[in-house]
Amino acid sequence: MGEIRVGISGWTYAGWRGDFYPLGLPQKKELAYAAERMGSVEINGSFYSLQRPTSYASWAEQTPDDFVFAVKGGRFVTHMKRLRDVDAPLANFFASGLLALGPKLGPILWQIPERLQFDAELVASFFARLPRTMGELAEHARRHDAKVPEERALTTVPDGLVDQKVRHALEFRSPSFCTDEAFALLREHDVACVVADTAGRFPMAEAVTSDLVYVRLHGDQELYTSGYGDAALDRWAEKCRRWAGEAGVEQVVVYFDNDAKGFAPHDALRLIDRLNR
Repeated sequence: MGEIRVGISGWTYAGWRGDFYPLGLPQKKELAYAAERMGSVEINGSFYSLQRPTSYASWAEQTPDDFVFAVKGGRFVTHMKRLRDVDAPLANFFASGLLALGPKLGPILWQIPERLQFDAELVASFFARLPRTMGELAEHARRHDAKVPEERALTTVPDGLVDQKVRHALEFRSPSFCTDEAFALLREHDVACVVADTAGRFPMAEAVTSDLVYVRLHGDQELYTSGYGDAALDRWAEKCRRWAGEAGVEQVVVYFDNDAKGFAPHDALRLIDRLNR
């Protein structure tokens, strides 16, 4: 059986205070509180801007030894450059501090916009640029430009982690990716096809294309807003067990992103409870 980890997308939400987070819990302790109860968290601030090595190091320090972070790739790469001419942007992203997570660095998520249609040549070119080990990630990071000043760049691998695997996942929102050709390309490059539940707004593909299965649950009735009922969570628990039992699957990660009304952390704990029965 592959490993199953369940968590949340982001952890700093004002509406969770006094609900998921107890009244009086200092904001600086919220990550530690969530990490004590879940196996993983998706860092999504990295999508909006380049973070700092000190931030990544701090997040790593606040979490248990066996914890894993997913990191969302920068929107400058995916939404502004739209996967074209991305050598420098990728280097800057990798230099911004991911290496500070050390053994807690999990999969890197690349979410592309709805209007970006499947283009086999473009997607293959992007996949070919992605590092597959911590050592390769550091090599990419050393190519950063002035957007990441030298004093803020992290380009060295923690001891003993040069060969640690770096996995990647692609979340697409265009139906043009729901083809055998696209899935074959993902398999060829060992990139996970994200299973994204978006209340029917965007396609949900359940193709297994890597040794990683990456699931994002944005809400099954209303995008980002609705919670998951018992029956829905039972179905997702069964899906997770099935994926984890498939030949070649080493890890299944699930992140709840239905945060608007605070359902995400509660739904994550309810799914964890089902998987532990």
